[in-house]
Amino acid sequence: MKLTLNWITLRVRDLEASIAFYNGVLGLPVDRRFESRGRQIVMLGTQEQPKIELIQGGDVTVEPGSGISVGFEVESLDAAMEELAAQRIPIARGPVSPNPRLRFLYVLDPDGFEVQLAQHL
Repeated sequence: MKLTLNWITLRVRDLEASIAFYNGVLGLPVDRRFESRGRQIVMLGTQEQPKIELIQGGDVTVEPGSGISVGFEVESLDAAMEELAAQRIPIARGPVSPNPRLRFLYVLDPDGFEVQLAQHL
């Protein structure tokens, strides 16, 4: 079986706040917006990037460290930290370097999902 990742779905409380984070902070482009069964849905990302599907609605209660995270590769973790600081996005954990070839950190999205930014050295 050959698998490729289609998208990761996150149910969010405030769709516009989540779009502001994933598009405005992380730079994932909005691919499309639509409604399905009364819920607003936004797809972010491109063919070359992982896609994130945001679905408006529901009571989202995610505790940091709950084991749910979304990870992205960055070219430079130092540059990413500078961009996060400029946008006043706090680092939740890290940076961590578990081995000489990897550094990463976590930030929280508006619903408390952990978002990992990783640099392979």
